[in-house]
Amino acid sequence: MLSSLGSAGGKSAKPSFVSYVTPEEIKSEKEPSRKEKHPDLLPGEVVFCSASTVLKYTQDDLSQRGVFGVLLCTNFRVSFVSDEAPTEEMVRTLFKNKLYGENDIPLSCVDNIYGDKRKLITGGLVKNKYPSKMIIHCKDLRVFQFSLSFSKEEDAKKIFQGIVHHCLEPKSLRCLFAFSYCENTSYPGSYSYCREHLRKKQTVMFDSVEDWTQDMKRTKGNCRVVSENSNFELSPKLPQYFIVPKNVSDEDLTKYQGKGLPMWCWSHHSGCALFKTASIPLVQEDNVCCRMLTAVAHNHLYSVKTEDLSDTLPTVQDILLSYNRFKQFFLIDNTTEFWMSDMKWFSSLDNCGWLDIIRQCLQKAVEVVESLEKENTNVLIMEEGGSDLCCVVSSLVQLMLDPYYRTLLGFQSLVQKEWVAGGHAFLDRSNHLHLKDKVESQSPVFLLFLECVWQLQQQHGPAFQFSETYLTVLSDSIHVPVFTTFLFNNDGHRDSLLRAESPHTQRSPLNCPTVWDWSVQFDCKAQDLFTNPLYTEKPKQDTSVRKSYRPRHLRQLSLPSSAFKTPPKKGFFKDEADNLKKILGVKRLSRWMLSPSSDSPQTSSSVREFYEAWQTKPLDYHGLLLPCLDGPSIRVWMQRYLRWIHDVQILGGGPVAMLSKVSEILGEVQELQRQLDRHGCTLTSNHKGARPRAKTAAAVIAARSSVRLSSSFPFVTSRNWSFKPAIPTSLLQSLMVTGMAGNLADREDDGGPESLV
Repeated sequence: MLSSLGSAGGKSAKPSFVSYVTPEEIKSEKEPSRKEKHPDLLPGEVVFCSASTVLKYTQDDLSQRGVFGVLLCTNFRVSFVSDEAPTEEMVRTLFKNKLYGENDIPLSCVDNIYGDKRKLITGGLVKNKYPSKMIIHCKDLRVFQFSLSFSKEEDAKKIFQGIVHHCLEPKSLRCLFAFSYCENTSYPGSYSYCREHLRKKQTVMFDSVEDWTQDMKRTKGNCRVVSENSNFELSPKLPQYFIVPKNVSDEDLTKYQGKGLPMWCWSHHSGCALFKTASIPLVQEDNVCCRMLTAVAHNHLYSVKTEDLSDTLPTVQDILLSYNRFKQFFLIDNTTEFWMSDMKWFSSLDNCGWLDIIRQCLQKAVEVVESLEKENTNVLIMEEGGSDLCCVVSSLVQLMLDPYYRTLLGFQSLVQKEWVAGGHAFLDRSNHLHLKDKVESQSPVFLLFLECVWQLQQQHGPAFQFSETYLTVLSDSIHVPVFTTFLFNNDGHRDSLLRAESPHTQRSPLNCPTVWDWSVQFDCKAQDLFTNPLYTEKPKQDTSVRKSYRPRHLRQLSLPSSAFKTPPKKGFFKDEADNLKKILGVKRLSRWMLSPSSDSPQTSSSVREFYEAWQTKPLDYHGLLLPCLDGPSIRVWMQRYLRWIHDVQILGGGPVAMLSKVSEILGEVQELQRQLDRHGCTLTSNHKGARPRAKTAAAVIAARSSVRLSSSFPFVTSRNWSFKPAIPTSLLQSLMVTGMAGNLADREDDGGPESLV
């Protein structure tokens, strides 16, 4: 229960560094005139409107205490600049974003705006009106409350209407800040990494034939690279370059214009591969399904399994509805509201269904992994469009099977391959432009993927080089309108827009940064927190081992024993081929669906047996990883959703305290290792797993351990710390008066799903 998360003892030794006042303590008519403060503007940033003497409320309680300052709206953000001078501690913030600060809201990050009495504001209802109080809910779960009562009437009206207009009204893509920023920034066009990032290897962008060829060779794939769409002549929705089975002919590419093409995702070491495709239109179904499925089957041993994700996973609309219900639990306006929601915590989580959707996606990925790893058969996943749930499942499969994608650079390359080059409609799914005809297209599909990755990371921490903080920052960056990664629907869309907006003096497209250039947002010390200090480096092969010894492939160490059966008889594959040929002779897509429904008892039993067999094998962090799908194992992403709620922050406790202690131990081990090295001792390959990068990340946290960090570190917000009981006294008394306190345990959470802890 959340009440246990917020309990902490002791007295606050940290003084308040912001002076809070109540409206009654200020007489605005006696305020001397002062020059308005503005934030440091970014290149290309322009102030549209501003209002002084705006009161920003705190979240501590309902006493309406806050701090006065200037509220501005620019073409990039809504910004509040406090009248109070920043303290030295605020200036020395370790994890500081270069683009926007604690009191800044990128325009694309604004989710909803409420007026007096929590009335939802829409664009067409603000003419010549403004509320005395404005509440802004952000997509990164921050909540801002402003009072406009003390500002001049004209200024209050302009700032309110300006914020609503630029945050909620429909706009063209050209109005997004990225274009103004890039036109006024001499961006080098290369990825500038700090310290360890300055290396030969970089994020693979999959924007060239060489990138795709290299990835196929790395996985020992047996397909062919298609370059006929380099100028988007085949289809603007297809990637510039992609990989298809060898049996897909050039005639197939041009005849069907990419519709129904099986796109290569990844090859297993056994020879089978994972493919994805858009659902085939009914008018083309008869010809395309047979030709394309035959091409996939020819990739390896004439075997293939198919899975239509549209039939077995929630729709994008279901995902949006579930997430909208889920996020409301964390958009907290005041302390009392939070504790009231705590009483129905388990039942509320169960009813929204968000955690169950995460579980379904992970289970579907495990089913695909089983087909590849245990049955060694090709898998073709499909859905309408082929760029939403196909991206989720294919990416999760590769994370479970391929340790390369669990490194930081590998994970970024995976997102580039499956999501950016794969044609996920980031612009429509995020609806940055607030277009009314795109409302039904909006859905947090990429966030759902990050949620699934977080579940894997929490269960198998040492297997991932990147940290939880990295995933949280990546989820925030979706709503920062600077990076081309999340601003377009596909490669063709990106290329046409950037070329159209390019200055006439340039022949190449407008040069904008991608999100992977983290130096645009964070300095080197902050980027150190992106790396997991407990990551287990892959052991280097011992050269002393005899050359005649050939160890079994690492991935196979986690396979069930049934996978190591003797080769089948000669006639086996011929029989399988004949059977498949008969299946391919039918004319309806549903008739050659070889894989059973995920809801069937057969599939559920098979997945459980596969997982249990994997558990009996020694855990290999550089081999196959499977998630536990039992109820208690699927958890809430605490850092992302609870970081702004002060009452659940534990000063000197929480995961950061444990990580700090482990980092100290890691530092001691590394120091002992260096001493042994100096004495000429030979270390085993396992000891060589400790990395300088881990030392840096450990040192960052250990250096801060002398200060009692909040459990939400490194996302620390300014607050006058005060410790309260698990349930505020005033709330407890009111509950007792109404007779509710005696039977709290018997309310809606009675017998509730403990699986959601």
